[in-house]
Amino acid sequence: MPARRTFLSALAASALLGAAAVPAAASPSVGDGSRPDYQKGVVVRVLKGVFERGDTAVVDRFVRADYIQHNPLAADGAETLKGLATGVHQQFPEAKYDVKRVISEGDLVLVHSNVVLTPGSRGSAVFDIFRFQGGKIAEHWDTGQNVPDSSANGNDMFSTVSWPRSAQPGPRWLTGHNKRLVTKAFDRLIVDKDLSALNVYWGSEYHQHNPGIADGVAGVREGLGAYFRAFPELAVSRKRVVAEGDLVAIHSHYVNAPGERGQAVVDLFRVRGGKIVEHWDVLQDVPATSANDNTMF
Repeated sequence: MPARRTFLSALAASALLGAAAVPAAASPSVGDGSRPDYQKGVVVRVLKGVFERGDTAVVDRFVRADYIQHNPLAADGAETLKGLATGVHQQFPEAKYDVKRVISEGDLVLVHSNVVLTPGSRGSAVFDIFRFQGGKIAEHWDTGQNVPDSSANGNDMFSTVSWPRSAQPGPRWLTGHNKRLVTKAFDRLIVDKDLSALNVYWGSEYHQHNPGIADGVAGVREGLGAYFRAFPELAVSRKRVVAEGDLVAIHSHYVNAPGERGQAVVDLFRVRGGKIVEHWDVLQDVPATSANDNTMF
């Protein structure tokens, strides 16, 4: 699709995607005592500069020279990022990253955004994952998907519907418990294709943001049930899990049938009271070729 190709060209040109603005972490300093907040701030500062202004100085300060890229349209290295940053800014001078939520755990930061290259368009839903090393961005993975005209559930791909209606992650002391819960739920439902997991881990209130699946537990039961029946040899492998507070993201490789390249997928879940109450996701086909040798995973 032309729109998809245009978007992917922009991803290749930017080489590293992320946040336009996260006020709570907009001014990082190397001496910040809270590593998760520092890392969020670095991601914001680098990507606001790179994507919206073509600023290469922030790359020198916050991105490692041996930066590793998993976007299949971009090569490795900070110098590549610097060279391409100017190009994407010139091509799309009004492009915006409308950041919806950011979470950080350990050395990883995950950003969920609505990327709009041309004002007035719906843009794309994007998840970016960044790995830090020595206080600098060392590695990047992403998935991107065009925002469709309509949704089967009445929700957009970005809003928070469950209470409290905040995009900020909940208290960090909840992270470990919620990460274990969602990982078990994901493995049982998606990896093992066991729909009974919905009775155990999902709440009676469940809000869906995948535009192709109806709202509620009944919607996901029907949607996934049909998916599993259509692809009985589906294989899903988890690659990494990033959690903070009540938000848990799982980056995985879905392969519908043996021999296919499959899709890179990020699923983001929200937990409340020990139950999953909300879900966002982005799916991207794994291409036949790549500008780097790192795979999307």
